[in-house]
Amino acid sequence: MLQVSFIRAHKDKILNSLKIRNFAVDDFKIIDEIIALDDIRKATQTENDELLAQGNKLSKEIGDLYKQGKRDEAEMKKNEVSQLKEQTKILGNKLLESKEQLQELLLKVPNVSHPSVPVGNSDEDNEVYKDWNSTLPQLDDDALPHWDLAKKYDLIDFELGVKITGSGFPLFRNKGAKLQRALINFFIDEADKAGYEEIIPPLVVNEDTARGTGQLPDKEGQMYYIEKDDLYLIPTAEVPLTNIFRDVILDEKDFPIKLTGHTPCWRREAGAHGKDVRGLNRVHQFDKIEIVQIQHPDNSYDTLYEMLDHVEGVLQKLELPYRIVRLCGGDLGFTSSLTYDFEVYSAAQKRWLEVSSVSNFETFQSNRLKLRYRDENNKTQLAHTLNGSALALARIVAALLENNQTVNGIKIPAALQAYTGFEIID
Repeated sequence: MLQVSFIRAHKDKILNSLKIRNFAVDDFKIIDEIIALDDIRKATQTENDELLAQGNKLSKEIGDLYKQGKRDEAEMKKNEVSQLKEQTKILGNKLLESKEQLQELLLKVPNVSHPSVPVGNSDEDNEVYKDWNSTLPQLDDDALPHWDLAKKYDLIDFELGVKITGSGFPLFRNKGAKLQRALINFFIDEADKAGYEEIIPPLVVNEDTARGTGQLPDKEGQMYYIEKDDLYLIPTAEVPLTNIFRDVILDEKDFPIKLTGHTPCWRREAGAHGKDVRGLNRVHQFDKIEIVQIQHPDNSYDTLYEMLDHVEGVLQKLELPYRIVRLCGGDLGFTSSLTYDFEVYSAAQKRWLEVSSVSNFETFQSNRLKLRYRDENNKTQLAHTLNGSALALARIVAALLENNQTVNGIKIPAALQAYTGFEIID
């Protein structure tokens, strides 16, 4: 969430960001509405403060009049105080209403996009930041997509997942389950080597937690909601990990804070359909290892590229062809200032699959979270938050199965063999 002071100081910058994000022109008026409502809030606050000060002054005068035996004058001033209390009560309600309306409007404004965000309407307009320099893997004409490989080698049972839960909830078994567990351990170990503290967080969160990182109200339709308990299944470990620092004031010496966690993730993926969602391409439940950093504002963009290097290194060890794309304004997430996606090449499907997003949210999340630090002058400032997938397993598994298939079976990358305990799936 943007601060009102920032909106006032950078109105043109925010309007330009809304344009890059392809907001309708009619939506631009929300910025003027916020400023106007904040003017009302400030004027009401000033008037209320003046009346309170006047009431305090009168109360002191009343005490002095009683001491002087001037009871009639004191009673008259008591009537004035009563009238002031009624006025301040009305103003207090008006102030509360204006604050609530202002908060509601602020929640509708996305983060300001970084100057490097390219103009565009959809993922087709994303900019390739770094491309695979080698020849992409080529398979024989009879090569199978991962859903057929999963059936051939009894690795994933999609039909049984449908029976137990529904579409989009795959059941891993045999060497498929072992491969899944191996990847989880491998990714966690890589994050541990990079200095991230491992956390096992709760898998359900309350409304304040979901709101703190921006899932509410923007992504409410994508989250699974437990109505009886008023809780949400997490769509990513980013949500509970970042909220560890909600309402926390850090010291500058605490930076950087680096956290990682493996969790199942749940996303409704409402409206998803077609060939692009087959098999593991788009599922409702999947495992993911998340990396999160809390950083000083001066260092957050260096940190962003450090996180890119980490994800890139993991993909290189898996020997998967990848590319990094910078998201355009039309594809940029509501809370993000700058996001890079990692895509791996699926040789059987002949397409790129997104497996990671790495983002800098600057102060957008920390303002909602009230996540601050004390600077060298002992003043509190908002920290910067960043997160990335390192990595999301479903599509990684899909690419590994497809790209490494041979006539003798599916080869396991060397870096994973110590985790799987086998070199080939046959």
